Amino acid sequence: MRKAKAPPREETTISDLVEFDDNRLAAALFGEHSRHLALIEERLGVTLHGRGNRLLIEGTKSGISVAERVLHALYGRLKAGETLNAAEVDGALRVIAADAASGETAGEAAVIRTRKRVITARSAAQVEYIRKLAANNMVFALGPAGTGKTFLAVAMAVARLAEGSVDRLILSRPAVEAGERLGFLPGDLREKVDPYLRPLYDALYETMPAEEIAKRFERGEIEVAPLAYMRGRTLSNCFVILDEAQNTTPMQMKMFLTRFGENCHMVVAGDPSQTDLPSDRPSGLTHALSVLREVPGIAFTRFTQRDVVRHALVGAIVEAYEREEAKTGKGDAQ
Repeated sequence: MRKAKAPPREETTISDLVEFDDNRLAAALFGEHSRHLALIEERLGVTLHGRGNRLLIEGTKSGISVAERVLHALYGRLKAGETLNAAEVDGALRVIAADAASGETAGEAAVIRTRKRVITARSAAQVEYIRKLAANNMVFALGPAGTGKTFLAVAMAVARLAEGSVDRLILSRPAVEAGERLGFLPGDLREKVDPYLRPLYDALYETMPAEEIAKRFERGEIEVAPLAYMRGRTLSNCFVILDEAQNTTPMQMKMFLTRFGENCHMVVAGDPSQTDLPSDRPSGLTHALSVLREVPGIAFTRFTQRDVVRHALVGAIVEAYEREEAKTGKGDAQ
């Protein structure tokens, strides 16, 4: 007769006292009205009691261990002069909790340093992505909006430009979303292209001072252009980012990828489920994934709704749409 398995034993609740050496930084760590502590409590199932520069943590041994790692990591950022907000706390929780589950600690060090700010990975997939951006010359980033695909690529490009390892930063995007041809839009080329490339500009201004951006544009060190203007070029000593790559055709994607030159770093970012192409036209991104998956030297990072690092509501919206698509058996509606 087989014996029934005993139910798993619950971990004993214990407590630990953590003390920080700067009351002012401790207050910033706890957050206004202890909002940061409340987020840690909710995510880890621990109880935090902060007073002055001291913090009492109550919970299971594993919960306290992760909480202490999160708190020390965030406190270290404050000591280094960085600012802290709820998104940074959420990101540290995601990364360190994933590290704890896998028995690793390297994720806590996945950062990109630019002159304007230090960008830290906010999910396990972002940790992987930052590592691949640092180690590979061609990277495909795939997944829904809000996962940091484009932002982290721009941040890495800005860091490379600042350190002098590349001479130029080139940002490109297929101009198809508005359903209008560039020739029919008012203004010069820059004014025609700007509406399509605005998300890339937003990322640029997040990582580089505005006056430096203006100077680098004037010197030709930063360039923005629609995908059509990549034809015939060889891109060398530069960092090139193609955003919204799902809106390319297979021929456009081949054209773009074959622009790759000496000391070129290329990132292709997009969401295969969000194409704005006519229904009878295949996506160049989806086609490239099937053609290039075995090619050495090309890295791929896949994000899901769990990696969305915008407002929590964005993740919930993406998840709801994915459930509906799975239920109906239909892809994304345009």
